[in-house]
Formats: sequence, C-alpha cells, structure tokens
Amino acid sequence: MLKGVLQSERNRSLESNKIQDLDKKEGRIDDLLRATNCDLRWQICISMSKKLLIEKSTQEKLLSRRVFRHGASFTKQWTGGFAFQNLVKQQEWVNQQREDIERQRKLLGKRKPPTANNSQAPSTDSKPKQRKNKALNGAENDPFVRPNLPQLLTLAEYHEQEDIFKLRQGHLKKEEAEIQAELERLERVRNLHTHELKRINNEDNSQFKDHPTLNERYLLLHLLGRGGFSEVYKAFDLYEQRYAAVKIHQLNKSWRDEKKENYHKHACREYRIHKELDHPRIVKLCDYFSLDTDTFCIVLEYWEGNDLDFYLKQHKLMSEKEARSIVMQIVHALRYLNEIKSAIIHDDLKPGNILLVDGTACGEIKITDFGLSKIMDDDSYGVDGMDLTSQGAGTYWYLPPECFVVGKEPPKFSNKVGVWSVGVIFFQCLYGRKPFGHNQSQQDILQENTILKTKKVQFPLKPAVSSEAKAFRRCCLAY
Repeated sequence: MLKGVLQSERNRSLESNKIQDLDKKEGRIDDLLRATNCDLRWQICISMSKKLLIEKSTQEKLLSRRVFRHGASFTKQWTGGFAFQNLVKQQEWVNQQREDIERQRKLLGKRKPPTANNSQAPSTDSKPKQRKNKALNGAENDPFVRPNLPQLLTLAEYHEQEDIFKLRQGHLKKEEAEIQAELERLERVRNLHTHELKRINNEDNSQFKDHPTLNERYLLLHLLGRGGFSEVYKAFDLYEQRYAAVKIHQLNKSWRDEKKENYHKHACREYRIHKELDHPRIVKLCDYFSLDTDTFCIVLEYWEGNDLDFYLKQHKLMSEKEARSIVMQIVHALRYLNEIKSAIIHDDLKPGNILLVDGTACGEIKITDFGLSKIMDDDSYGVDGMDLTSQGAGTYWYLPPECFVVGKEPPKFSNKVGVWSVGVIFFQCLYGRKPFGHNQSQQDILQENTILKTKKVQFPLKPAVSSEAKAFRRCCLAY
C-alpha cells in the first residue's frame, strides 16, 4: 500500500517535471521564433530600404540624362535655349537704340540755338559768315549741290528734345541692367547644369555606379564628387538608417609598392587625425574600412549643402555680414585645432574644403578634408615651426609665402598658415576675386614666385567695406 502511494507520487513528480521541461522548451522555441522573426523583419526592412533607395536613385539618374542624335551617333551636349537667345536679341536691340540716340543727339547739337548773351552781342563779321554760308550752300557756277545747313531750334524746342533723349537713355540703362541680371541668373542655372553633367559623366565611368553595398552596411546611391585618386559617394547607412558620405580611395594598380604604401599611409594619417576631432564646425568622421589591398574607404557625416567654392562661382561675392559670419566660424574651428592636446594644422584651407550646411552664406559651415593636415608634435615642431614635408601640395592661392622654397633648406611653417588662408578667403568672399594670382594657374604662381613677391595687399574701391574688415585682412595677410 505504502509502495503504491510512493510510486504514485513519484509518477506525479516525473509528470510535473516533464511538463515543466516541455514548457521551457516551448518557451525557448517561442524565443527563437521571435528572434528569427525579428531578424527576418530586419532583413526584409533592409532589403526593402535598399530596393526603394536604388529605385529612387535609378529614376533620378534616368531623369538627369538625355541623349541627342548627331549623324550616325548619339552625343550629349549643352545648348543655349530660347531664354538665352531672347536676352541676347534684347541686348542687341538696346545697343542699337543707344547708338541711335547718340546719333540723334549729335544732330541735335548742330541745331542748338545760340544763347541769349550770344544773340545780343553785335556781330562784326556777319558779312564774311554770310559769304561763307553762301559758298557752302552753293554758288551759281558751282556744279555740286551742297546740303542745306540744319535749321536751328528755339531754346524751348532744344531742351524739350534733350529731355526726351535723357529719359530714353535712362530707360535703356535700366532695361540693360535687368537684362544683365537675368543673364547672370541664367548663367548660374547653366553652371548648375554643367556641374551636374560633369558629375553624371564621372559617375557613368565609375566602377561603383551600380549601387553596391560596401562593408555590408553602406549602400552607395550617387556620386558627389571626384578627386585625383578618390571618389565621394552619397550613401545610406543601413545600420544607423541615415545618409552618409563615403570617400573611396583607389590606388593605381600600376604603381610601385612603395608609392602605394605612401598613399595608404597618407590616408591612414587623415583617418587618425580626423577621428579624434569633435567640434560643431568640423565634419565628423564615422568609420574606416578596406575593400581590398588597393581600395579603402572613409565614412563622413553627410550634409546636403554645397561648398563655399561652388557658392562663390555662382554668386561671385557676398555681403560683409555674411563673410564675417563664415570667417568667425572658421576661426572658431582653427582655435579648437590649435588648443587640443596634439594641435593640428589644416594646411589646405580653401573654399572647396568649407561646406555650407544649407547651401547659403547665412548658415552654418563645416570644415572638411584633413588629408594634408599636420600634427604639431614635440619631435617635429620647433621654435621656427616645422618642415613642410609635403611641399607642392595644397592650393597655392591660399598658402602663405613661408610655404614656398626660398633656399636649399625645406620651408618652415606653423599654425599661422591657417591665419593667412582665412585672410585670402575673407578677401575673396568680399570682392569676388583672389588677392594674389587671381587669373594665374598654380604652375604660373610657382614659376613666377607670385606669393613670394607679395609685400602688401591692395583693396579694390568697390564694393565698399568697413575699415575694421580691411584692418583684419591686413593682419591676416601680413608678410
């Protein structure tokens, strides 16, 4: 009897344990199913995001490309449209009207009446004048017919006609200004189109044009720009679900191993310098990875706006307030670079490396491209500065005189390089031209020692700027 009771309890205990084990297994299965479903949903979400982004990017590419037939082949070309042609015709009409008014004013001058004082004065040589006029009008025995002299107007008639000509000239001047403003607007639009056409051609020749996903994370959408050995793509970060800028460095396979190593070292230095920086006026670096032995990538935060160089090409110049705001932000970033533990010199500061966050001159800016930057460590930085190891690099219009060779020793430079660059950028923003070597190529600047010969900056008369702005530029551009 007792054995039966014990056996029954043992059976119930075993049954309970089995049920508990079964519940645990079912719970684990449910957890695995939920995890699997989450992974599947995540993969579906990623796949759908990629599909939609690729479709959108492909549609944008198709809309931006047009092919024209030229004989037996097809070519892409830019031609001025009706708006350009119409404005050119209007300009020609204005010029014709102006010439016509000038011609009529000259004729009017010949019919100008004598002043009251001259008309009251006695004429001592009236007879000779009469004889002269008679001779001009033609003598009886003169076989040639002389034109009649223009009939003089009254003083009131003369002033009336003169006022009409002045009003017509004022109207033509206003109309010409409107035509010129419209031409400049169309020129800016055309520059946008030619810039886009160049970008499209570069993208069509890129090996990354078919929306690859790099490092299983970054979906490339379209090309933003191309440099000597690198391309920058707008990408979508599938993990963070946000846009990014991916800078792809590609080494030439025909290069020697030593040259490849130096270039790779250069890019790694840019990554090491940039990854430690954290400032609102400096573009953040997010990631770094290699695709193969000859290709590696740097991932940066993405901004929609264009750079300052593109803005100046479109608008030529800006107001002093806008230029001052941009310069203050640049100086704020340079001060940060100089005050961090291992101070950094950005020795390629130029409008092309200054991003306008919203594409206008009245917003925030971001400094980018630290490829030529130098770390001011104690081993290489002396009292007189440090050696310029990458001489010939940088953009000559924005480099100070100390960055150019003056002897056998390598040139010295310091963090004051950025001060000179700021002065040049400020000058260009205000006047629409570079202060030194504006119409020269980089090669001409180097051969003719344009920067070395610079002793004093000359300020144009227009547009007018404040004395404080001039004093600031003089301090920045002190030789």
